Parts: sequence; structure tokens; C-alpha cells
Amino acid sequence: MKTKECKYELRLYIAGKTAKSQTALANLHKYCEEYLEGEYKIEVIDLLVKPQLAEGDQIFAVPTLVRKVPEPIRKIIGDLSNEEKVLVGLNIRPANKK
Repeated sequence: MKTKECKYELRLYIAGKTAKSQTALANLHKYCEEYLEGEYKIEVIDLLVKPQLAEGDQIFAVPTLVRKVPEPIRKIIGDLSNEEKVLVGLNIRPANKK
């Protein structure tokens, strides 16, 4: 049985279970399910647990979403509540919307 290839590898950096972090994660899941239909992988990194990981992606604010794949790497800072900004930032072209 073949599994679908992950076309989008996303990394969400948060600092604890704050309201803003939870909102960002919920919004990210919503957009991914709506526009990427299982072709994505989300990795959540809590910088309170692993602060050393912030340096690799040059994280200076949280929450920050990093699109690792496809290249180029793109970053979006904030709770991801502006759907249009997130879709443009991730370069997602929704098939069912104009």
C-alpha cells in the first residue's frame, strides 16, 4: 500500500501552550486539511522544551511557521489567523477558490 508523498513539510515553533500558540496550531491544521488534503507533515517544536532548535531556522518570535519543503524556505510569524496571508505566504494555490 502506497502512502501519499508529503509535498509540504511545515514546522511550527511555539513557546508553551499559550492561547496564541494554540490558535496558530488550530488555524494551521484547518488550512492544511482544506487546501493540502493529506499532502503535508506538521512538526510542532516547543521552544520552552528545546530552545536550542530556534537557532537552526533563525526563530526570533513565536509562534512562527516555517515551510521547509518545497523550497525556498518561507516563514510566517503570528497566530496564522489571516487565511489569505498564510496561503500567500506558503505559496498555496487553492484549486476550489479564486
